[in-house]
Amino acid sequence: MDRQISIERKQVTLDPVYGTELIAWVPLVAEPGSPTVAVRFWAEVQDALPSKAESVTSGLAVARNQTRIRMRWRSDIDSSMRVTVHGDTDVVMQIVGGPADIDGRKSQIEIVCEKYSS
Repeated sequence: MDRQISIERKQVTLDPVYGTELIAWVPLVAEPGSPTVAVRFWAEVQDALPSKAESVTSGLAVARNQTRIRMRWRSDIDSSMRVTVHGDTDVVMQIVGGPADIDGRKSQIEIVCEKYSS
């Protein structure tokens, strides 16, 4: 595990004036009950092999790049969350698959993420 990532969950509230949804991304805490502080986790990040995964959205060609991320077991991660891979440039990705228990012993999980580019 050679890269640092942070995981955020979506928090939706209603605007008190207009009644529209306000979306905020809240960091996943280190342990349940601990303060909401952006925590970084160690993970193994591996880009999937290139593919022809492109689509046209509103007349714009969009390429989807998948990445597999392995990290220590956590039971509080789901596909509604997003991941930021930290490096020279931070990359934000949406979780699209998993988490999957890699070895059946609840020691590691693997999630599949996608980043979008046009």
